[in-house]
Amino acid sequence: MLLNGSRLGLYEPFRRTINCIIGRPVTDQIPLTSVTAGAVSGALGAALGNPLFLIKARMQAYSPALPVGTQHFYKNSFDALSTIWKSEKIRGLYRGVDAAILRTAMGSSVQLPTYNWTKNQLITRGILPANSVWTYLASSSVSGVCVCLVMQPADTALTRMYNQPTVMGPDGKRRGSLYKSPIDCLWKTFKVEGVYGWYKGSTAHFLRIAPHTIITLTANDIILTAYGRLASS
Repeated sequence: MLLNGSRLGLYEPFRRTINCIIGRPVTDQIPLTSVTAGAVSGALGAALGNPLFLIKARMQAYSPALPVGTQHFYKNSFDALSTIWKSEKIRGLYRGVDAAILRTAMGSSVQLPTYNWTKNQLITRGILPANSVWTYLASSSVSGVCVCLVMQPADTALTRMYNQPTVMGPDGKRRGSLYKSPIDCLWKTFKVEGVYGWYKGSTAHFLRIAPHTIITLTANDIILTAYGRLASS
């Protein structure tokens, strides 16, 4: 709700505002303004959703039988929020937020722009009709592939930063012991594992992000179409 609600809900207002600032009609689909609006709305959504995304990643990584990486045991999401707040306050809940913003901004910068571009191409070339579920499905499928390719390196950095061990710094604040920033994580990963390290787990990521993108964007367009008909009636 926090992450995708912000990304989808704020994309059009941001895009229209940027178009107005540069003196272009709000209906114009300009690549630069579309990518910028997608990145900004994605960054905001990532910031809002970071605490829960952090908890999700740590709870998924925890395994008492086959522990991999740093282990964080939480009874449930509320226990996780309480535990992190007691030990690290707001800094702990927003650990890795720079990586989360980079990841989501990169994915959002191409998700809606490629979706809208593909949809317009299918409609203007007469391949599929407007306001058709098949048009939405085809457009969102193309968008899902683009999102996976662009977002995968940042997604890897985010997961590693969320799950890295922390140490107490000289200023009395806890910080990650392996990576200083997502760029530092990507660079260290590249030096040891090459480009392949950035795309580790890309098959699983695609199988997750493709259905997510298809369902999200298709449902979003169906709801917007239904809302438009209701508002005009």
